Amino acid sequence: MTLSASTSGLRRLFSATFSPSLKNLSVCAARNSSSIPQIEGIDNSNLPPLATPKLFISGLSRITTDEKLKEAFSRYGQLLEAKVITDRVSGRSKGFGFVKYGTIEEAEEARKGMNGHFLDGWVIFVDPAKSRAQKATAKQPETCSSQSGVKANKTVGWCG
Repeated sequence: MTLSASTSGLRRLFSATFSPSLKNLSVCAARNSSSIPQIEGIDNSNLPPLATPKLFISGLSRITTDEKLKEAFSRYGQLLEAKVITDRVSGRSKGFGFVKYGTIEEAEEARKGMNGHFLDGWVIFVDPAKSRAQKATAKQPETCSSQSGVKANKTVGWCG
């Protein structure tokens, strides 16, 4: 199982409504007030290296603010930016945000330290941020042409 597959499995597990019947959920107890509980079983030691000091934070609670995000991530180095993305109309959090550090090394420490931790009662996941160009190329569906010149989306239509 790859790291991304296990992370996506955890996201599905924790995006569902929390139920006391989840007996396999094991959370490390906070040893002091400054530590943040983490889900046991997440291996943050063999993550691929970062190429940018900007991190994508998903799984944020609707009550998480820029200030709370900054407070949680500031212990790992100099934060240049901490932003929770909000809806333009309602102003409510969309459940994700970004943090940017001065160096890639600080971002690496933050990713290892915060991935799978609780923030405002929700499990957050820390991944490398992708540039808009990377997202645009990843979203373009593969198409194929038939002899008539009609193009069909492979995921929806047919080719022939």
